Amino acid sequence: MYATAYLNNQQRMNNMKNVVNPSSTKELLKQFNFRMTKSLGQNFLIDQSILDKIIEGSELTKDDYVLEIGPGMGSMTQKLCESAGKVVAVEIDKNLLPVLKVTLEEYDNVTIINHDILKLDLKKVFEEHFGDKKVKVIANLPYYITTPIIMKLLEDKLNLQSITIMVQKEVGDRIKAAPGGKEYGALSVAVQYYARPSQVLLVPPHSFIPQPEVDSIVLKLDILTNPAVEVESESLFFRVVKASFGQRRKTLLNALTAGNLGLTKEQLRDVLKSVDVEENRRGETLSLQEFANIANKLYKYF
Repeated sequence: MYATAYLNNQQRMNNMKNVVNPSSTKELLKQFNFRMTKSLGQNFLIDQSILDKIIEGSELTKDDYVLEIGPGMGSMTQKLCESAGKVVAVEIDKNLLPVLKVTLEEYDNVTIINHDILKLDLKKVFEEHFGDKKVKVIANLPYYITTPIIMKLLEDKLNLQSITIMVQKEVGDRIKAAPGGKEYGALSVAVQYYARPSQVLLVPPHSFIPQPEVDSIVLKLDILTNPAVEVESESLFFRVVKASFGQRRKTLLNALTAGNLGLTKEQLRDVLKSVDVEENRRGETLSLQEFANIANKLYKYF
């Protein structure tokens, strides 16, 4: 009787460790009395085929070191541990730590850091856990802080090889947009300055618990060895980009004039003319190279 009860309990625990299905996910949530925190944007992936495609798209090997952001209940983390050499997972919700202890107890190549990724010293984390090894980031990002996390990863100048992220489709479309479309904007330019984005797959709402109200997309950002364009000043380059998209209905000249760049309208007109950019164009029609040309010409005034 006791042996049967023990075996049944062991079987139940083993089933819970397989978090890539609705029943075991719900069982884990019940077992740990876990409540989703809406403010953290928690949606747990429960589709095995999606996980497999993410792993395939990120091109992991046992030689790879991985930083995972937001492991949740560990469904993706399990696959990462099986596919990569070393995994460091950053989870903000301390209430998920007991869950992760159960779902990841069989893996000895994973470290969990309970911290807010936006407040974490990633350079120090990389130095302590990855040394001089290039790192692949894989993350199912909360929709409400997608952009700050992406930009932190890129702007911190970390030793990255690639970033494979699941984001809201609308944001993903903006990240990978080309000049001329309505999705193309400051985020497109900022990401494409540092990386080359490509689409891995689309993810429908029913792949999660709870289901989000929008479709998701997985993108792979291959980090460029050098930025996509050469600029005299990165800060000035991004000021120009921000000003150009600050008031999208304005012509480029008027947008730049309103952008507090420190030059008069006539000076800005001369700058645009000198780099062969028509002043009545809109910011969303400019390529990264054209933004760089404008910024580099402006740099001579400072």
